Amino acid sequence: MKKLMWVCLILISILSLFPFYMMIVMSTYFNEDLFKGIPLLPSDYLFENLKTVFKSDFLRVYGNSLVVSITSVALALFTSTLIGYAIAKFKFRGRNFLQIFVILTMMVPTQVGLIGYIIEMRHIGVGNTLWPIIFVWMAFPFGAFFMIQFMRDAVPNDLLECARIDGCSEPGILLRIVLPIIKPGLATMATMVFLWSWNNYLLPLVTINKSDWFTLPLFISNLGMVHRTDYAARMAALAMTTVPVLILFILGSRTFMKGLTAGAVKG
Repeated sequence: MKKLMWVCLILISILSLFPFYMMIVMSTYFNEDLFKGIPLLPSDYLFENLKTVFKSDFLRVYGNSLVVSITSVALALFTSTLIGYAIAKFKFRGRNFLQIFVILTMMVPTQVGLIGYIIEMRHIGVGNTLWPIIFVWMAFPFGAFFMIQFMRDAVPNDLLECARIDGCSEPGILLRIVLPIIKPGLATMATMVFLWSWNNYLLPLVTINKSDWFTLPLFISNLGMVHRTDYAARMAALAMTTVPVLILFILGSRTFMKGLTAGAVKG
């Protein structure tokens, strides 16, 4: 039985990693050769594709995506943690309404408020910059809901009451007691926000028109010449784009899985 389980896990792993392998293999071919058949072995055109990528300000765009993702993570963690702590651990009038409001906003498709959001960003003078794709994470309904549920189950109320009796201030309780307890939840949400902001395509597409502010998804979709789409160069850019994501997930996979399950289990 154990051998069968290992065989199944190996097969699933191979199927999961095969698209990444194909992406790397296709980045080593001349663009027109990709249409002759499905390549299974690497070729010798990788350096030419890399030259095409780096001639198009790839490093600047890479920096734009890093700034957007890191800042988005910081803002999402800050606002979601405060909202989660307030709703999960304080009793005040309107608390249930706020929690229902958070859930309702999760049900609204993002595209519904997209036009209004773009107009709002232009009115405050930050249109056609990186700020619109960063500010959207300040109001992150799923992050707030996730932190509410995580804190409600992971942070004991008795521990908070003991800290208040000992004279600890509310900011001190949050910083010294609550944050160390919810580290798995913070790591989980940071990983998800980084992935979503790193791969976000729709919002940059409709808010950014200047190539100076392109993020990686926009850059890759426009990579190529005027009358020729260079799919091989796009694969090379995609391969380099996935590196931070893979590193982040490999380093935080254990904490990520712990965070996903800790808030769902009481006791």
